[in-house]
Amino acid sequence: MRIVRRIGDPPKLRGSQTMETCPDIFELSDGSFAVMGTEATADLDPLLPSDAARADYERIVVITRETLLRAKRDIPDM
Repeated sequence: MRIVRRIGDPPKLRGSQTMETCPDIFELSDGSFAVMGTEATADLDPLLPSDAARADYERIVVITRETLLRAKRDIPDM
């Protein structure tokens, strides 16, 4: 598996000056997406709706609204 492309604008275009807090979204060679964000599993896991499940190997990460909105144009409809 490899990263094929970034989805949305690079962090610098979203205002990151230090490149230390850079949420990002990438498309992978198998068609999946990888999300880089702030790990928030401990805080958000107890708040998941009753019909949501998280495997032990899965983590909940948070990205900024701006990151996702700027990625919208690059996410295919199908």
